[in-house]
Amino acid sequence: MLSLSLAGVRSVVAIGAHPDDIEIGAGGLLLRLVEAVPDLTVRYVLCGGAPARQAEARAAASAFLPYARVTFDLHDLPDGRLPGHWNRVKQIMQDAAVTPADLVIVPSRSDAHQDHRLLGELAITAFRDQIVIQYEIPKWDGDLGQPNVYIPLTAEQAARKVELLNTHFPSQKVHDWWDDEVFYGLMRLRGMESRSRYAEAFTATKLSVSIAPA
Repeated sequence: MLSLSLAGVRSVVAIGAHPDDIEIGAGGLLLRLVEAVPDLTVRYVLCGGAPARQAEARAAASAFLPYARVTFDLHDLPDGRLPGHWNRVKQIMQDAAVTPADLVIVPSRSDAHQDHRLLGELAITAFRDQIVIQYEIPKWDGDLGQPNVYIPLTAEQAARKVELLNTHFPSQKVHDWWDDEVFYGLMRLRGMESRSRYAEAFTATKLSVSIAPA
């Protein structure tokens, strides 16, 4: 497997349909970035969430990114209804796209959840000059695909991700899909695929590789 360094990443736009999307799909990546980049800036964009859920998201972002400069763009669109608010969602994405970003993380456009899928579809039209990678979220629909970007995680990083998910999203523990074995199992599977113990996986639809002259 070939590797591409993210050492040049200094600014990130992280987009989710709901509180906890970003952390479930890319919490390990956030932990790795904040460890490696002392001056990291992150713009958190959430399309939906009641005030209590948005408070969870703020606390989680501070825990996953303790040394980063984080700004929030939080909206209150209804869960499961983002396609019915297409114009507003499009505007949210376009507003976020004016932020300079070395990396943009969004849900997969192959996600079975209509809210996630819409963000994945719109992201690649709004962010035309940034690297966009699309994260996966396990669910009962069985929509996991074939990713082409992997972020290896140590056992400590994987454990920290699961710990922070449980600590900062207590409202979600009532769901049968919220389970440590689910989170660890997917990270272990993606780790096996990338020859590491654990990993998160993403899909990149288009990348341009620049080669500096010798």
